Amino acid sequence: MSESKKITSYHDLEIWKRGIQLVKTVYKITSEFPKTELYGLISQTQRAAVSFPANIAEGWGRESSKNYIQFLRNSRGSIFELDTLLIIATELNYISSDQLVELQKEINELGKMVNSIIKKINTRISE
Repeated sequence: MSESKKITSYHDLEIWKRGIQLVKTVYKITSEFPKTELYGLISQTQRAAVSFPANIAEGWGRESSKNYIQFLRNSRGSIFELDTLLIIATELNYISSDQLVELQKEINELGKMVNSIIKKINTRISE
């Protein structure tokens, strides 16, 4: 039987690690966008991607569970914003539909993970 690793930092959270990977993917994809989008879609898409793991980390450092939940909700909002920006990029032919589908799979999984964490924290609060 394998022992589960004790979580002592947000660095140990799978959702945070996957968020960092998503940021790297988004940066790689947006580097292919037209340079005219540098201060528009590129910047906004990268900020939304970065905001996802950043809010998880910031929330981890908060004093209360309720504050942490608020940052998790902010993180969830960022991932939904990212999804919308990627749809726009697809509509503008900056990324392919296949790329969008793959990114949306990860976005959907991360959204479910955020919801699960929020639910677990809320359960602990109400006990």
